[in-house]
Amino acid sequence: MPQIWAGVDIGKEHHHCVVIDAEGERLLSRRVLNDETALLELISDVLALSEDVLWAVDINHGGAALLIGLLLGHDQPMVYLTGLAVHQASAAYRGQGKTDAKDAFVIADQARMRKDLGALRPGDEIAVDLKILVRRRTDLVNDRTRQINRLREQLLEIFPALERALSLTNKGPVMLLTGYQTPAAIRRSGVKRIETWLKNRKVRGAETIARAVVEAAQAQHTALPGEKLAASMVARLAKGVMALEEEIGELDALIEARFHEHSHAEVIQSMPGMGATLGATFIAATGGDMEAFGTADRLAAFAGLSPVPRDSGRVSGNMRRPRRYHRGLLRAFYLSAMASLRSCPASRAYYERKRAEGKGHKQAVLSLARRRANVLWAMIRDGACYQAAPTVTTTA
Repeated sequence: MPQIWAGVDIGKEHHHCVVIDAEGERLLSRRVLNDETALLELISDVLALSEDVLWAVDINHGGAALLIGLLLGHDQPMVYLTGLAVHQASAAYRGQGKTDAKDAFVIADQARMRKDLGALRPGDEIAVDLKILVRRRTDLVNDRTRQINRLREQLLEIFPALERALSLTNKGPVMLLTGYQTPAAIRRSGVKRIETWLKNRKVRGAETIARAVVEAAQAQHTALPGEKLAASMVARLAKGVMALEEEIGELDALIEARFHEHSHAEVIQSMPGMGATLGATFIAATGGDMEAFGTADRLAAFAGLSPVPRDSGRVSGNMRRPRRYHRGLLRAFYLSAMASLRSCPASRAYYERKRAEGKGHKQAVLSLARRRANVLWAMIRDGACYQAAPTVTTTA
């Protein structure tokens, strides 16, 4: 057991550190700049009190990165409390005020009393790189979705038939909108000219798209007010979507290349439905170290795949999804389970069995994702690639 506990309330510019002993008495309370020199001085002063210290933080990324890196460089043990856990725990302490010093004391005191806090471990370089790349890709995908929604809204104001005819989640229709936006312009060009224009830009299904947009143009002969300016905005938004698509493609190439350098890449990708992007998301969320979870159940709980009981009094068996879980990891397991339905007979059979039990589609996919979490955890633990179970035939 440590002799002292150091709780750090993380901030963007400054942190506040409180050190307590086994009796809960404050030995040090200091506001420190988020700067290497100041943090090294803090670490030195805390270690001067005792070499046997446990550090606790309420943020494990962002502004805490420098402090965590310095502590790892000094081989200092660390645990992590969520900001919500600190907020809820502070309500049990005397006083209703909220200060950085009080929060730091609560963090240190919780670390002193609780033995179930997760330890912060150094992540390998590849896992850290994948976390940065996956986070950036998620931002770009969200930006693309927002841009497409704005594009739909703008197009709906001047050309509703075209908005209905085009699937703007595909590259071809968005490329069309960079050159054609109004019914009159589409009618003047005709099917052949639009088809040629799309083929010159390497759009697949150019003829189908050209016929669909000309049919939409034939359905509207009225030019609405503001059409000219709105058309230029549609073209601008469409070019923005294309730029985002290009950047996402470049990131996908970087993610795939970096993912294949990880020691568990071959094992993870051998699982049906788990490609390079979803595999990189898995490593970014977990670090690829299954020892940090201990069991497959803890991995599933971290991904939000293990329901938790909400019982009270005579009410029992009331299971709900946990409030705290990794959204990105849940998405990776869910999407990989969906993809495995097309390529893995075992996954398809398990899904059909759950549907036969009365579960809906989403519940069946989540059940499959939960089972696949067990399998993936065991594969990484043993360093073994996925092998489909042999088909058992019965003799007549």
